[in-house]
Amino acid sequence: MDGRRDEAAVWLRRAAERYRESWEAGAPSDSWGRPIAAMKALLLAGDTADAAALWALAAGARDADSPIGRYAGVLALLVLGEDAEAGVDASTLRGRDDFPSAVADSLAAIAAGDREGFARAVEDVLESFEQRADYLEDARVADTVLAVQVLASRRGLEADLRESELLPHR
Repeated sequence: MDGRRDEAAVWLRRAAERYRESWEAGAPSDSWGRPIAAMKALLLAGDTADAAALWALAAGARDADSPIGRYAGVLALLVLGEDAEAGVDASTLRGRDDFPSAVADSLAAIAAGDREGFARAVEDVLESFEQRADYLEDARVADTVLAVQVLASRRGLEADLRESELLPHR
């Protein structure tokens, strides 16, 4: 968050490894937060995240009963550049009461190559983070915004977001 990207990348890669290790150490099969977090960490580290994406898909994320599992699948497909399939699967997350609509919209917009739709959706995701009272590990960072921005930028769709205390300093 304070611009020490190289140092952060080391820790993000280490975190991704630990998520994978904890999965393999006997985590419940529906612990989709682990592959999601690993993909996000690797994306933020500037890595491809392909291995984590393949892990999520091999674990059955696309066929998961839970929306979080399906989210892991859509994220994995986007990491791998399988946008058409990601778009189909992202549509199953839209309009649900048990999944954030702005996140679903941002994923669908990336998959569709919709720059304006992505810009609107990712701003809504940022706003939802700013309205939260609780954060994972009390780390006040809009990690989902950062991860989808990486995926969007790979497609030339990155949004010009407003300043926020939940995003790295420019």
